[in-house]
Amino acid sequence: MTDRSPAQPLHLGEAGFTSQAPRVALPQLPPLALYIHIPWCVRKCPYCDFNSHTASPELPEEAYVDALLADLDQELGAVYGRPISSIFFGGGTPSLFSARALGRLLVGVEQRIAFAHDIEITLEANPGTFEQEKFKAYRQLGINRLSIGIQSFQQAKLEALGRIHNGDEAIRAADMARNAGFDNFNLDLMHGLPDQSLDDALGDLRQAIALNPTHLSWYQLTLEPNTVFWNQPPLLPEDDILWDIQEAGQALMASHGYRQYEVSAYALPGRAARHNLNYWSFGDFIGIGAGAHGKLSHPDGRILRTWKTRLPKDYLNPAKAFKAGEKLLPVDELPFEFLMNALRLTQGVDADQFSLRTGLPLEQLAEARREAEQKGLLQVETSRLVATPRGQLFLNDLLQYFLT
Repeated sequence: MTDRSPAQPLHLGEAGFTSQAPRVALPQLPPLALYIHIPWCVRKCPYCDFNSHTASPELPEEAYVDALLADLDQELGAVYGRPISSIFFGGGTPSLFSARALGRLLVGVEQRIAFAHDIEITLEANPGTFEQEKFKAYRQLGINRLSIGIQSFQQAKLEALGRIHNGDEAIRAADMARNAGFDNFNLDLMHGLPDQSLDDALGDLRQAIALNPTHLSWYQLTLEPNTVFWNQPPLLPEDDILWDIQEAGQALMASHGYRQYEVSAYALPGRAARHNLNYWSFGDFIGIGAGAHGKLSHPDGRILRTWKTRLPKDYLNPAKAFKAGEKLLPVDELPFEFLMNALRLTQGVDADQFSLRTGLPLEQLAEARREAEQKGLLQVETSRLVATPRGQLFLNDLLQYFLT
């Protein structure tokens, strides 16, 4: 996952874990985060399968902030007394909203739920939306981290991706972020772009590194259903070129101090995104906004995934409910759900986190762990659950051991 919210979990069938296992009270609740979805973009990109919609000339900022706060009000009963450790504004393009609207929203959120003293607040922004004074105002609101959607610095690649900015604007955006007071920001880059060579991909990375971000999200372009690229696929690099790009890119970032901590996330020491870490370690998060997803644990062992009404016009319609659905995770799905997230982290997680997050005994994984270890996909490490480098490359194969 990139700096964006990760894809929804796969459906789990009859796992190798008994469906009669009792639900056990959790010894403690995990950290809690807040995801806020702002669904509008200047233009929909042809590769994008996120819930984003082309913005009208006048955004309904006031009405949408009112709806977000009303949506949050309906979530409070399930999280009473729990502070939030991070907030992530995702989209869409949240930086289309004015500082005034985001300020009113943040004040309203803090009136309803306590902020951790060192809360991380991230805003996604695109270079075509950067205005120096606007971003200074964002920083003054308490937003302390930016995720800037660069994708590429090369004009031909940006045009192929349908981006509204050019390479010079991308460079200026990083400089403006720093000048606005942001000493912690992510640059979002893609590789495996149409007609991209190894030199093209490394050129993008070198330019990004030269801008001194604290974090890089670097991930391969994939063709997703319900996108323009899915129906009109561009010519993408061959597999051997993709492999060369992956290996050389990771080596380049490592040589500049960017440590890979997740499949597509690289950070300088101490600068990993806390919001992302909470997600991948099976933490909790409230999701508000059109199409937002959430995951909440309850002391009695229940863990629920929720999703909100997807279309902005429906989300803003007082006659329609914010929540579109929810799913109580069955006990026999919890091992797979937990590991599908935790094993994306290159250092994995402490083994005792399995019981803390699911309420299930660690011994329940013993047989599947042994089999995965014997295949060289899981490290032989009693105190941690962590994939080997081979397991990271073949993560789907590794997860199958926890299904059968």
